[in-house]
Amino acid sequence: MAEILDGKAVAAQIRAEIAEEVAELKDRDFPVRLDVILVGDDPASATYVRMKQKDCEEVGIESRAHRFAADVSEQDLVALVEELNTDPRVSGFFIQLPLPEGLDSMPLVSAIDPSKDVDGLSPLNAGRLSIGLSSLLPCTPHGVIQLLRRSGIEIAGKETVVIGRSNLVGKPLAQLLLRENATVTVCHSRTRDLPEVTRRAEILVVAAGRREMVGVEYVREGAVVVDVGIHGREGGGLVGDVRFDEVEPVASRITPVPGGVGPMTRAMLLYNTLQAARITNAGA
Repeated sequence: MAEILDGKAVAAQIRAEIAEEVAELKDRDFPVRLDVILVGDDPASATYVRMKQKDCEEVGIESRAHRFAADVSEQDLVALVEELNTDPRVSGFFIQLPLPEGLDSMPLVSAIDPSKDVDGLSPLNAGRLSIGLSSLLPCTPHGVIQLLRRSGIEIAGKETVVIGRSNLVGKPLAQLLLRENATVTVCHSRTRDLPEVTRRAEILVVAAGRREMVGVEYVREGAVVVDVGIHGREGGGLVGDVRFDEVEPVASRITPVPGGVGPMTRAMLLYNTLQAARITNAGA
């Protein structure tokens, strides 16, 4: 039976560390504030924003939400981005994605000052990551790395397979795993004989965005399995990209859904906000 990688517990540890550092900055009169731009009335997005604001409150970070109707113009959003870029009271900010139909997220994300880009998704930060320069890191990939590290899992030298090549998770995670000296294979929809490739993995990260895609035939015995996916289940509850009950008996360690990668993603947003505050208040 696999050991469960408890993202909730590790995220709580990270939040406690962040709370101490935020208090130190605030004692020195340095602002630590996270803003979010929320467009439209998507219930899931609204829920995510409320959860992130609750996380901020827990660690002492001020948070503010800027809400717009779904028919807001791109020009109005760009104007707000530029305002937040230059506001010294704002440590960092992000645009809650996905945006309503008709709005292109790339020009908006590209307009965010990289030093305030707490989602780590701007092209400049993506480029810095790819060539090994310091940057604010995408929250989910960084959360996966922190979960592995803090769970005592050695990454260096390990045969590691990532299923998924999205700009949000797959690509940046591959870059971070390379930084950790893993041997990395990235798989996708055109990969031939996918189970044969994934069975080589000592660490298998599944970020395919397909409900319960990965079963036991994809998994090497004793592998560490990290499930990034999250999907609603008919009748209630959540499942991931991995068929947990089927894979758990053959894995050595595995993340649950929920309670695995999700809490780590939220914790790394707070971490990035703290780092952005240190950049904004240079010398802190």
